[in-house]
Amino acid sequence: MTEFNNLINGEWLAGHSYSPNISPSNIADVLGQYTQGDKSHVDAAVAAATAAFPAWATGSIQARSDALDKIGNEILARKEELGTLLAREEGKTKAEGIGEATRAGQIFKFFAGECLRLSGEVLPSVRPNIGVEITREPVGVVGLITPWNFPIAIPAWKIAPALAFGNCVVLKPADLVPGCAWALAEIISRSGIPAGVFNLVMGRGSVIGDALVNHPGIHAISFTGSVGVGRNIAVQCVTNHKKVQLEMGGKNPQVVLDDADLAQAVELSVQSAFYSTGQRCTASSRLIVTEGIYPKFIEAMKTRMAKIKVGDALAQGTDVGPVSSKSQLDQDMAYVAIGKDEGATLAAGGELLKLETDGYYMSPALFSESAPGMRINREEVFGPVASVIRVKNYEEALATANDTEFGLSAGIATTSLKYATHFKRHSQAGMVMVNLPTAGVDYHVPFGGRKGSSYGPREQGKYAQEFFTTVKTAYTLA
Repeated sequence: MTEFNNLINGEWLAGHSYSPNISPSNIADVLGQYTQGDKSHVDAAVAAATAAFPAWATGSIQARSDALDKIGNEILARKEELGTLLAREEGKTKAEGIGEATRAGQIFKFFAGECLRLSGEVLPSVRPNIGVEITREPVGVVGLITPWNFPIAIPAWKIAPALAFGNCVVLKPADLVPGCAWALAEIISRSGIPAGVFNLVMGRGSVIGDALVNHPGIHAISFTGSVGVGRNIAVQCVTNHKKVQLEMGGKNPQVVLDDADLAQAVELSVQSAFYSTGQRCTASSRLIVTEGIYPKFIEAMKTRMAKIKVGDALAQGTDVGPVSSKSQLDQDMAYVAIGKDEGATLAAGGELLKLETDGYYMSPALFSESAPGMRINREEVFGPVASVIRVKNYEEALATANDTEFGLSAGIATTSLKYATHFKRHSQAGMVMVNLPTAGVDYHVPFGGRKGSSYGPREQGKYAQEFFTTVKTAYTLA
């Protein structure tokens, strides 16, 4: 069995033990043994990044751009290989895995350009004979903590801007899916980036993540993951004067109005709620439907869901792969039971599936006749479980959509320009989709939410500079 080690200061170093990387499609399929680091590995990685920072921060922006472009080109050239690896270890379908790998390559190439586009300002002072320059400089050594549901795209959209703007990086990927992060680190190691600028430390979040957050040599933490962990990180970072960026949970609404195109509304709802096994922070788990279209919507959803093929992530024709892990599957099924107990009607799915391979399979679940106060409409399930809430009109739909502690993504299906325009303005979400799935965003525009979903500056696009740089104001007497 192949062993995969941490990348620290340009060298591949073993941890104190190894953990198997098991495919959720087939638990007999082990992708390899991935090392488990400890605090000493974090210390070594931070020391290496600290030593590399001065030269990298002030070095050639063309060299940075060339390195990031090289990384992006290799990812794109190997997108099928990397996408297959992703599908195998995380459970997305192979097509989705290839799409995610493609996105990772595009992100690196975009930020290769951003290296050369970083701008400042020259302003006159209010005092005579004084000039003012406003510039951006890298923050320093940043710790990146990434989740299991997008094991190559999310590391890419944190690593690429961090490096582009002159920071040094210590990456801690999700312990459940280290394979894609290791493959990405191996590509980065051959890109021409100096040793110590980028470091990979794999291991448990409670060990590696905690050591990163509390390390005095880390200047900023970018985290994507659960609400509970994110809130703890925020407190620790503020206490220790670290810059912090959090992307956490969502309970995203998809509104369907009476005037919506029914077929379109059903398709975008199915895509948002169930594809990628519902394991997206932007997934729609609350389908808010006005009463005129409600009966037809429920029947059309049941018909469409009957056509969804659940299967091995690598198998031809699979629409929805397995749940990522046994613990996540148990959580999903627990919420199915909670929905039933609360009085919602299980209209379709919600069953454990036994397939040819021993994996973590369930049929996507749809609840009808659910109420806004039910736990299935308040708490993030993070699986292929969606519930339909019946409302009287647009006004009630908007109020119900905003009645959540989260605010990441929200969608509306309507043919009314009036309602679409009003929803875009009054939805309390960071991202709004009109007649589109709530899941699915571009890499060159800002990503992030409001309320309990996000904290700190936005990710992606040119807005990434808000987190990965700090502003300096310099005065000069003429």
